Amino acid sequence: MRRRTTAALAATALLLVTLPRASIDARGVDAKIQEQQRKIHDAHMRLIQGRGNLQDAQHKVGTIQEQLAQTNGNIAAVNGRLAELRARTASTERKLSWTRIQLDAARKTVQRHDEALKRRLVNAYEHSDLGYVDVLLEARSFADFVERWNDVRFVIKANEATIRERRAAEAQVAGIETSLLGVEAQLHDQQNQADQQRAELTALANERANLLAAAQHEQTVAQAEVVQYEEMSAEEEASLETLIREKQAEEEARREAERRARQLAGEAPAPVSGAPGAVMWPVSGPITSPFGMRNHPVFGRFIMHAGIDIAAAEGTTIAAAASGRVILAQYAGNCGNMITLDHGGGMATNYCHLSQIFVGVGQDVQRGQAIGAVGMTGDATGPHLHFEVRIDGRPVDPLGYLH
Repeated sequence: MRRRTTAALAATALLLVTLPRASIDARGVDAKIQEQQRKIHDAHMRLIQGRGNLQDAQHKVGTIQEQLAQTNGNIAAVNGRLAELRARTASTERKLSWTRIQLDAARKTVQRHDEALKRRLVNAYEHSDLGYVDVLLEARSFADFVERWNDVRFVIKANEATIRERRAAEAQVAGIETSLLGVEAQLHDQQNQADQQRAELTALANERANLLAAAQHEQTVAQAEVVQYEEMSAEEEASLETLIREKQAEEEARREAERRARQLAGEAPAPVSGAPGAVMWPVSGPITSPFGMRNHPVFGRFIMHAGIDIAAAEGTTIAAAASGRVILAQYAGNCGNMITLDHGGGMATNYCHLSQIFVGVGQDVQRGQAIGAVGMTGDATGPHLHFEVRIDGRPVDPLGYLH
């Protein structure tokens, strides 16, 4: 009996030596993990804001590019219209030139006829050149007189008709000239309006080109900020993974200390924990993104996908893939609401993008126990479970362990 009491006291002493220190260290690691989670949250919030700014800048660039393309299209249309107007103006001017030649010829013809008539009248007055009267007086008979009279009358009418026709032709050509002058003036007005419209559109295009350059610079700055925030977020998450490995090491030390204490107390030692050879599916559903390199749907970059994405409806219950202890149960940046279970032997499983968390840090869970619900928190384009298996902190393909 005394031997047992001594063993119990020794075991108690060992626990006092080891467990308080482990507890203190654990509290220190837990505090570091919580602080690291806060940093990750802050980095993720900056990343979300940066992505929002980048999206706004991209939208602005796209809008201005559309407006600039529309303006350039309008300028091209105006240039085409100007070319058409200039071609029509050139054609009208050629017609005007030919019409003026015709009008000049018509006027000269009428002028010649008028001058011929005037000369005959002057000659008749100054030299008694009666012309038609002489012709009539030279008639030898009445019948000859009548015939001569008809001839004279025909000649007079023919001269008058010729003069009327020439003047009508002149008037017609003059009318064509007037019409063409009106068309020419109208075309010049349209050209002036088109030139003014083109000048206004060119000024607008220059303004929009300047706005586009400014928006593209803003987009470049926003893109650089997003890259910087993504790198910061990745660094913070890497630090969290280091702390999780440290937490796993402490869990191993705690389990080993408990085993030794039970041995010293004369009790049957707890079975040595080790990484399970296989784990169960945490949810049922198709794999929408496998383990390995991929083009990230949110980041838009080719990066490593450290787990598998299992499609499931939001709110679907998530089961623990294996028995273990909860070492992380909180918001974790890109992963959103996240749970990490330590299964011993260097194995851990991660569950990301949860809508709800049902367990707390330090809680022991059994294989198949409900630990959370499917969601789309963090960087997710739809409800699903991102599931990871890590061995000594290194991500491995979960399909090699799932059954």
